[in-house]
Amino acid sequence: MKLIVVTGGVMSWLGKGITAASIGRLMKSSGHSVTMTKMDPYLQIDAGTMSPFEHGETFVTKDGFETDLDLGHYERFIDEELTKASSITTGQIYLSVIQKEREGKYLGKTVQVIPHVTNEVKDRILEVSDERDVSILEIWGTVWDIEAPHFIEALRQLRLELGRDNVLFVHVVPLLHVSTSGEMKSKALQHSVVKLRELWIHASILVCRTTESLPDDVKRKIAMFSDLEDDRIIEALDQKSIYSVPQAFYEQNLHNIIHERFWWTPANCDLTEWNKCVDAILHPEREVNIAIAGKYTKLDDSYISVVEALKHAWAAYKAKVNIHRLNTEVLNCDDREDVLQKFLREKNIQGILVPGGFGDRGIEGMINVADYARRNKIPYLGLCLGLQIATIAFARHVCGLKDAHSTEFDEATPNPVIDFMENQRTITHKGGTMRLGNYEAFLKRGTKMYDLYGQESVLERHRHRYEVNPNYHEILQKNWMVFSWTSPDGSLVEFIELADHPCYIATQAHPEFKSRLQKPHPMFLALIEASL
Repeated sequence: MKLIVVTGGVMSWLGKGITAASIGRLMKSSGHSVTMTKMDPYLQIDAGTMSPFEHGETFVTKDGFETDLDLGHYERFIDEELTKASSITTGQIYLSVIQKEREGKYLGKTVQVIPHVTNEVKDRILEVSDERDVSILEIWGTVWDIEAPHFIEALRQLRLELGRDNVLFVHVVPLLHVSTSGEMKSKALQHSVVKLRELWIHASILVCRTTESLPDDVKRKIAMFSDLEDDRIIEALDQKSIYSVPQAFYEQNLHNIIHERFWWTPANCDLTEWNKCVDAILHPEREVNIAIAGKYTKLDDSYISVVEALKHAWAAYKAKVNIHRLNTEVLNCDDREDVLQKFLREKNIQGILVPGGFGDRGIEGMINVADYARRNKIPYLGLCLGLQIATIAFARHVCGLKDAHSTEFDEATPNPVIDFMENQRTITHKGGTMRLGNYEAFLKRGTKMYDLYGQESVLERHRHRYEVNPNYHEILQKNWMVFSWTSPDGSLVEFIELADHPCYIATQAHPEFKSRLQKPHPMFLALIEASL
């Protein structure tokens, strides 16, 4: 078992997640079995109750665990489906330790951070890393933060217990460029390395984030003050695409540096197929304009898996996807049709995507968008909430149920075409109580969705509480809404489509979580193809 630990210094948002994922790609392309883990210091058990405005997207694993968005990057880069074991939070650790204390498992002992908390962390790391060649672990934040020393200490202990040749620390740090003098300053970087040493950790590799190429004299200076060989200083220059980062690391021989550190033979790292996809992103042959119509439009990370899935389709068609974010709150007005038409015309929108979300803010605007796309034959893709929105719009404007709504937004609606799942009505604890993770469903032959997937039984990941109300299935289908995918018992609507529309498809699931650069999801491919 080999552990690669990725830590950060000086400041957050340096790209530790992409750095870790890119190392994972290099190891996977070198023929190793790889898994990845994110260690977050917050006291939540999972990321499910956090606002997208504060924390970005909540990613869902195949076994239904709500996690940090970095796990999405991990899966997209290493093409492995991770589980709840790959997300470790301080909340989980302390809850487990306290439960064990209450159960009397520490009788006679004073329960402390060391050894009880650190032992719990180590046990989880060893569990998730078992039977893999390489386990890559990213620690949230920076080494200066007060919240994460128990994670760092646990890994220091593991380095001692597993042997120094089996645990490698990668420290991600910024090189600051002073515009007034034109100098590249490394002092903050040096202080971060010293801080890491104060925690008894000696980094094996420094990844230096920079906006300008790293001169040899600066690299030698950093290496000297960090007590590292020159080639252990890796330049992390800003890239046009995050998918170019593994290539940049490969060109600096990072894969072989890691192999040498672990006493492995030189790597045969094959990025051929990966590079073809990256080249398609960097050198598109045409363009298409897609509107993401939602409510979390101020923070880019809110819909990050959706954006990346669109980029995967971009690579497949060599067609640059220009994403235009439409805050649907602006459509909650009397002249909403004019406002929407102006936006679509000015941005030259060829396709519309309505993503997932919670709460009633901006909902009427989304309903207006879905209905406009239906009437004007604009390609439409609805994800989770986007399916519910499309169903409400169809019920109102095609089925004649003018007051149709979801009980999530109007508990008193006389036509609840979207309603709670029956077993959700008595929920009092919000965390982890939705329909989460992989669910099997069956596609109907002869539908567009069957043609897209090319098979009957499929698994997609879910994250929602509300469903299309079975009491309205008949009237919706009578008016030619196609239920192309249902649950095995036929009670839950998983996919809808309109037969007389070039591309009007929606799913109750989150297919964006399963899209990969080398394996774009068929629903995103359908949207881009129709939009082109």
